Amino acid sequence: MVREELKKEDFLGLGIAPGLLKRLKELGFEHPTPIQYKAIPVATAGEDVVGIAQTGSGKTLAFSIPMLQHIATTKNIGLVLLPTRELAVQVEETLKKVGGPAGLRTALVIGGVSSHPQIRQLKDKPHVIIATPGRLIDLIEQKKVNLSQVGILILDEADRMLDMGFAPQLKRILEHVPKDRQTMLFSATMPERIAAITRQYMKKPLRIEVARQGTTAENIEQEVFIVPRTEKMALLDKLLKEYRGSILVFSRTKHGASKIARNIRKSGYSADEIHSNRSQNQRQKALKGFSTGRYRILVATDIAARGIDVEGVELVVNFDLPEQIEDYVHRIGRTGRAGRAGKAISFAAPEQSKDIRAIEKLINLTLPVKSPSGESISRTGSLKQEDEPSGNRPSHGGRGRSRKYSPKRSKGGGGRHSRAGGSRPQGRKSSGRKKSSY
Repeated sequence: MVREELKKEDFLGLGIAPGLLKRLKELGFEHPTPIQYKAIPVATAGEDVVGIAQTGSGKTLAFSIPMLQHIATTKNIGLVLLPTRELAVQVEETLKKVGGPAGLRTALVIGGVSSHPQIRQLKDKPHVIIATPGRLIDLIEQKKVNLSQVGILILDEADRMLDMGFAPQLKRILEHVPKDRQTMLFSATMPERIAAITRQYMKKPLRIEVARQGTTAENIEQEVFIVPRTEKMALLDKLLKEYRGSILVFSRTKHGASKIARNIRKSGYSADEIHSNRSQNQRQKALKGFSTGRYRILVATDIAARGIDVEGVELVVNFDLPEQIEDYVHRIGRTGRAGRAGKAISFAAPEQSKDIRAIEKLINLTLPVKSPSGESISRTGSLKQEDEPSGNRPSHGGRGRSRKYSPKRSKGGGGRHSRAGGSRPQGRKSSGRKKSSY
């Protein structure tokens, strides 16, 4: 179904309970995004789902609605695993907006803050646990959390969790949740490591892909400025004057992020920073300030690339190109969200030609190249052709291309749906859709 047709659709007919439909309308959600339109009917029917969708596509609501509906009609609880604290906080906020009026109780289990309030939340028998893998494993080892009642498991940003080294923690957590459960996995890419998880831990999942892996949002205008490293701050200052809305600046290192933020503030702009040297409270304060407009500019490392869900970001600036090629997609996906227009500008040194070509290959686009003055320039004249990769060369190793499924087309069509091979094991009980509250 094309984008124009989706705009005419609403949430009716997707298998959503009347109470949740009413709540969505109250919150101003009128039309489902493509991933919501395709994933919600499958998930509300109790099927396992593998969702491949670019960042900013509405994945949180795509899994929140089926999960809330599941726990409202069973005695099970939901478990949402995410790679970063910021993303976990924002997912909890969405769940509270949608399910709060019905009495939804949540427990936010993340690192960087005291575990005592989290233990108290867990004792209060939450309906949904939202967690990062590290802290959840800590509490499992302390016997402070019991996952035996998990009936629906969400693995969000699964590729990022593996990138951050959480594979051992994920395996241990999956050993503590019941095998007879519903699982939904969402990822921007489908490397072999993710495919292996779906084969081992999911039951005949339906794969839903709403965009080619690595695809950037079509409404994001992208440019590359060829600029010597010593002139980057001057160009950034020029852009800050030109673009008057909210701006997100990405740095490759935490020390670089601090330096950039200091220089921006010295120039008289309101700015804050998010990176691993900041405490969780500092990071949440910076993100909230950026969201409310207290800070017009936020400087971040890739720790925040998938954890920032702020509406109305006008411009994303890649002050440094990312180390991991896939992070380019996640960075610029902070603008142009939910169908809005956005702009992404990347700074590249003349010797970073291979980095630019690698990004273009990933997103299947040729990026316009400009000089610091804004004039279009020849690619051959602006990018040095070097055999050796630059120090900022993305390390991708072919990730994001593997599709080692044994796909079979599902009946009914309607987008890119395919099944992993094998039949669904028997034993999952059908939710009787009995009337109850959270």
